Amino acid sequence: MGIAELLRAVGGSGQFGVWLGRTDGTSVFEHEAERTHYSASTMKLPVAMAMQRKIEAGELSLDRPVLVHNDFASQAGGRFGVNPDEDEAPATWTKLGSTVPLGWLATEMITVSSNLATDLVLEQVGIDAAHAVLAEYGDGASAIRRGIDDRAAQAAGISNEMSPAGLAGVLVAVDNQYLRDLLAGNQWNGEIPALLPAGTRVEHKNGWDARIRHDGGIIRPPDADPFVLVVCTTSDLPDARAQQLIAEIALEAWNHRHDLGAIR
Repeated sequence: MGIAELLRAVGGSGQFGVWLGRTDGTSVFEHEAERTHYSASTMKLPVAMAMQRKIEAGELSLDRPVLVHNDFASQAGGRFGVNPDEDEAPATWTKLGSTVPLGWLATEMITVSSNLATDLVLEQVGIDAAHAVLAEYGDGASAIRRGIDDRAAQAAGISNEMSPAGLAGVLVAVDNQYLRDLLAGNQWNGEIPALLPAGTRVEHKNGWDARIRHDGGIIRPPDADPFVLVVCTTSDLPDARAQQLIAEIALEAWNHRHDLGAIR
């Protein structure tokens, strides 16, 4: 089945966006790629990129000590904390009250998608700096406006948004080997990598929430040029079906890796 056919099969069950293209930013297939979705954890990549910018500017360092806490300034005023029951990365929680290196938190943020680690890194980086990455490399509609689990801000309509085109632009802009290796170390691999040959390097960041399942990454076949794929889904599909859809789209792209322009 082609990508368009895969999308037709789930038509009417939600919103689905796809951006597929080359690492120079040229797209070969798009489907509602400019439509934004709630970003979920895909926003963690721009946060990491903003951190790297500050490291290169001498404002931060990977060995900077950070006190692990769960109390943050809300973008709606007041304070908020991350819900531990909704954070599927437990290691950061074992460090509460202690000090860890910023680089350790960045690894937890990207490779296991820790929400607490994300808000700690974002506190060091600043929301404006993270949003600036999207403003520079994204599509103009994607945005980072608050931390993870800032419920008061969410209730006030302050949300993080990501489009397939926006995430693709950010992925293309990653020119730092440290960040690429973090993405390749992602331990949540139920979407883009799931049906690809074992051992395929995929530098990706996914995200999920109620009705949300996204993944975006650079796929590096050993026998073809690397390519970029982003799939965003906001739907009533069972979560496992949404994951399967993304994996099937990735497999279709893989099967055309020698001639991406033939994708339909």
